[in-house]
Amino acid sequence: MSTIPSSLTRVPNMLAARVGVAQINRTNLALFRVTEQLSTGLAVIRPSDDAVKAAAILELDSRLARMEQRSRNLDAARGTLATLDDALSQAQDLLLEAKATAQAQIGIGSNPEERATQATIIESLTSGLLRLANTSTILGHVFAGDTPGSAPVESFLGGYRFRASGGGMLADLGLGDSVRLTLGDDGPLGSASARVRGTADLDPGLTLDTRLADLDGARGLGVDRGIVEFSYDGGPRVSVDLASADTIAHVAARITAAIRQHEAQTGATILGPGGVGVANGALTIDLADPGGSGPHLRFFDTGAGTTARDLGLADDASFAFTPTVGQGLETNPRLTWLTPIDALRGLGGSPLGTVRLAAHGHGRTVDLGAASTMQDVRNLIEGAGLGLRVEIAPDGTLSVLNTVAGGAVSGLAIEDTDDGSSTARRLGIRSLDLGTRLEAFNDGRGVTIADGGVNPDTGDPDPALDVEFVIRLGNGAQIEIDLRPADVVSVGSLLDAINAQAATQLSAQNLPTTLFRASIPEHGAGGIVLAQDDTYPGMTDRLTVEPRNNNPAAFQLGLMDGQWDSASASLIGSDRAKVRVDGIFTHLADLREALLKDDTPGIAVAAEGIERALERLAQSRALVGGYSTRVDREADTVEQRRVLDETFRSRLRDADYAEVASRFALLQTQLNAGLRVAAAANSLSLLDFLR
Repeated sequence: MSTIPSSLTRVPNMLAARVGVAQINRTNLALFRVTEQLSTGLAVIRPSDDAVKAAAILELDSRLARMEQRSRNLDAARGTLATLDDALSQAQDLLLEAKATAQAQIGIGSNPEERATQATIIESLTSGLLRLANTSTILGHVFAGDTPGSAPVESFLGGYRFRASGGGMLADLGLGDSVRLTLGDDGPLGSASARVRGTADLDPGLTLDTRLADLDGARGLGVDRGIVEFSYDGGPRVSVDLASADTIAHVAARITAAIRQHEAQTGATILGPGGVGVANGALTIDLADPGGSGPHLRFFDTGAGTTARDLGLADDASFAFTPTVGQGLETNPRLTWLTPIDALRGLGGSPLGTVRLAAHGHGRTVDLGAASTMQDVRNLIEGAGLGLRVEIAPDGTLSVLNTVAGGAVSGLAIEDTDDGSSTARRLGIRSLDLGTRLEAFNDGRGVTIADGGVNPDTGDPDPALDVEFVIRLGNGAQIEIDLRPADVVSVGSLLDAINAQAATQLSAQNLPTTLFRASIPEHGAGGIVLAQDDTYPGMTDRLTVEPRNNNPAAFQLGLMDGQWDSASASLIGSDRAKVRVDGIFTHLADLREALLKDDTPGIAVAAEGIERALERLAQSRALVGGYSTRVDREADTVEQRRVLDETFRSRLRDADYAEVASRFALLQTQLNAGLRVAAAANSLSLLDFLR
């Protein structure tokens, strides 16, 4: 209460007034704070109210804000996954309808008119699938992988181009766990693009511009940048700091500077006119030998470092540079887009020329002669306007991807032209080459052969049942081709097997082995070439191929629908190595074309492709369902954490209304008493003190 201390016997009126006012102000301030607590419901409104509680409340506020954002993200993820699952479900329904149509049209009850009508239905299903492939949510297109901002599928040159890349956007679930929210180039609607896989090791050499990060290093473990030391002719060691070096040029410059400084200090002549440079895949040092004593320059690693060994300047033995040994160890540069064309040792030093690209019913001749780097090669091929994408494979080879799904004409063929440069072959991107895997033939279905045939009557092995096809020459001579699994690994192994069997059988018939030859075209379009020597007596007819034992190998190799070239007396088979996208749009296009052509086997093949696509859709739906379950579980966990944090924050921050109301009443009484006492004290006079 507002009172005048008893120790004051004689108090000036001014002092008494100030003491009374101060007491009243303190009571008013306390009453104000209690009023704030009653109006806001908060016990701690500002840090000065309770510094310890305020710090805990701020931390809880931050955590709750993060959880609120996380909760919104999870809600968006749930919505996106629900949309994705719905799109997959609708796509599954469309494919089931297409599958039912194909199965109904395989039987003998169908006629060309009915199949043509069904082709129109398949075209409508394809349009519906295109709309589903471009389904979007607030996060973007759900089938666009890492680029959800743009539509993943578009009509292109009569087919459907898949433009997205990457595996998909991720939702962070905490503790290193995440789920995909979008499907990318491995999804069921936008399938991974088919590719012409590189078959040539371009073997890039070392240049001054080569980054150390692009080296596998002499040990095959990359380059660990650090400090190296060198010793000239057994003298003291000199340190060279390569820790911040980024390119080979930096390494060469710092080694050169250290050697020049050592020359200035010792008066020795160490470097010759060639200095420190590069050759092939290694660093070089031109070591001078003014006195003819044969000096040596040896590099060392310091401590646990491996920089000298990684750069090929030293090894685990006693490698040293001498006037006659000026090249270090191979550093194994990796192929990158910045690699100069003239640094590709795999090209044999010859310049690039032209290549022929054929896809989607269009052909382009691309001149790569002006390319100075691998990026230029990439830009020229991708700029041909055929929907191609060029990549560097993990093994360092070049790959060309066909990103457009469509019918038979959408197949990609990369050929050499007749300019003599063999550019496609040397780059390893020729679609039909000796190294082409036969498993890639026929849109990935490969080539079927008969092997291990058994006579049904005797149960004994019967080699005659293993014959895939017979080649009949123009003079009536026959060559039976019996392929083994080892013969159908690559185009090269196939041709070797055919030519070897032909030579053996021609010799047995007393005919020259030069009478027949199997090969592939040096340039231009076409598949496997079977040629005969028309100058030999009796070669009056064309070479023909006849299947045996109901084996489809001759068809699958393109020999049954080839073209006869009378000028070269050769049968040029169709190219079965063309690369097409193995995806839903391709299978629907195949089904539509087969229905229009009244092609029963083609309908069956398309139905098989649709069945595979349905399996992929089912797997994707199961995967998306698993993602949804994990997101729901994490959302529940976040909600539980939010409730706990809010409960704890409430205990720290929120006011107890009963306790605050009691204090409010007490302070009102105290204020009233203080005002009364102050009024009474101020009404006293000097006479009251004198009595």
